Amino acid sequence: MSIATKTGDNGETSLFGGARVSKENIRVEAYGTIDELNSFLGLTKNLSQPKNHIIIEKIQKQLFQVGAMLATPGENFSNPIMEEDLKFLDDIVESLEKKVNLSSFVIPGENLPSAYFDVCRTIARRAERRIVQLKNCDTISGILIKYANRLSDVLFLLAQIEAKKI
Repeated sequence: MSIATKTGDNGETSLFGGARVSKENIRVEAYGTIDELNSFLGLTKNLSQPKNHIIIEKIQKQLFQVGAMLATPGENFSNPIMEEDLKFLDDIVESLEKKVNLSSFVIPGENLPSAYFDVCRTIARRAERRIVQLKNCDTISGILIKYANRLSDVLFLLAQIEAKKI
């Protein structure tokens, strides 16, 4: 079986459930941005300290769930993002904030790993904007906005950890 179905040759794609939409549809833009973030996180993982790999990999797995939720019209999911996933992010923020002394704005790009986390953070913020835009015109789970918002905080703090090599 080939991955090249050629069904998208005219600028449309299928959502989970089979509905066809334009590739410029905000739903496609939202889950495409999540996919972009996941790819950049994979790149970032290869540059970051090994102790951060477990966190990154868990986030990457969660991003597959986020993408699936965004690609599924309605709110029927087999493996949704849940409050425990938000707690995972909140716990990371709490833990990392104890290690990072933030007293002013931070210029991105202290070193290569932190710069990649900074790019991931900005992609996460764009994904959040796309998710909000989608929520304003279609039915999606509100937890996705919360997840994207908290995720960008985690990525910011990971950038600071990498910059300081803590």
